[in-house]
Amino acid sequence: MKAEELLERYAKGERAFKSAQLSEENLKGADLSGINLDNANLSGADLSEAILTGAYLQSTNLTKASLRGANLSGAIAGSANLNWADLRGSDLSRSNFSNAILSNANLEKANLTGANLTSAKLIYTRLDNANLSGANLSSTDMSVASLHRASLNRANLSKANMDEAYLVEADLTLANLTEATLENAKFQGSKLQKANLYKVNLLGINLAGVDIEEACLQSAKLKKACLQGANLEKVNFRWANLSRANLNEANLRRSDLTGAITYGWNIKNADFTGAIMPDGEIYQPETSDGALYQRETSEKLFQTVTSMTRKIIRTDQAPAPVGPYNQAIAATGTMLFVAGQIAIDIRLNDIVYTDDVAKQTEQVMANLEAILTEAGATWLDVVKTTVFLKDMNDFAAVNAVYAKYFDAKTAPARACVEVSRLPKDVLVEIDCIAVI
Repeated sequence: MKAEELLERYAKGERAFKSAQLSEENLKGADLSGINLDNANLSGADLSEAILTGAYLQSTNLTKASLRGANLSGAIAGSANLNWADLRGSDLSRSNFSNAILSNANLEKANLTGANLTSAKLIYTRLDNANLSGANLSSTDMSVASLHRASLNRANLSKANMDEAYLVEADLTLANLTEATLENAKFQGSKLQKANLYKVNLLGINLAGVDIEEACLQSAKLKKACLQGANLEKVNFRWANLSRANLNEANLRRSDLTGAITYGWNIKNADFTGAIMPDGEIYQPETSDGALYQRETSEKLFQTVTSMTRKIIRTDQAPAPVGPYNQAIAATGTMLFVAGQIAIDIRLNDIVYTDDVAKQTEQVMANLEAILTEAGATWLDVVKTTVFLKDMNDFAAVNAVYAKYFDAKTAPARACVEVSRLPKDVLVEIDCIAVI
């Protein structure tokens, strides 16, 4: 069908053009409001500045089509294919593009307020300066998408895939990011005030200097995350994992850290005034004259928290350690009791290296490490081990392997005993206790 024929029939009141073949046709600036183009082929067509308000575009092929400045407000375009389409400055407000393919499309400065994009594909899509306020992007794949300075205020991004998305200076105020995937996403200069990040995995993410005031990060995984200088005032960190996170210079005033995992975190010059600490106590440092401490006190808090979470106990009034262990470890946090492990290779579901105690030990340590990793712990979190040997003469060989996993200065406390027999007649069994 030629563009002229479609326009002539449309002018006469016809609206149903399902499955029409309009590839490469020129419909620039045409008024096609309310038209039905379901399953039509408009690949490469020029629809720039066209009026498609309330149009039906379900399963329509708009690959590489130009819709620049077009008005698609209220359009129904579920499962439409807009791969590589040009939608710069277009109006898609209150439209339905659920399950649509918009990968590699250009939506710079587009208006998507209130749009429905659930389960859509926006891989490598350009949404710089776009307005997605109140849009539904639940379960949408936005991996490697560019959203520089985009407005996502009140947007629903639950379970969205935003791996490696570029969100620099984006506004995510009040956005719902529950269970979203944000691995390697870029958030520098963005706004996350009052955003919902419940149970989100932010392992190692860089949120330095980001404004996250009053956001919900309950049960979030923030291990090794960088939150240096971030505004975290009134943030809900209940039961979040902040182990080894960088919170230097951060504002944590009146934040809630109840039950949070804080082992090894860095909090130099952080402000915890009025915050609920992991043990439930409210942090309110005071000087002798009643004035509040600021930066100086947070350094003392850093020393206090570090010593409370994992402290090496050493005394010259008891025998000194002669291997990769310490006399005792004082620790607070969530305790993880790992059952005794023997040299079973799960690929074979059987004992390996029946006559080689060193190789059995390597398998035992691999099994222990797998369990620790699953629990979100590392060897640094282990505070106590017990080594069971069938023959104490094997101690040196076992110890040589064991020492590869622990630094002697921070190694856990350890006990080693010879027993008459071990499960499946193995030569060594090791269990451990970790605090995370």
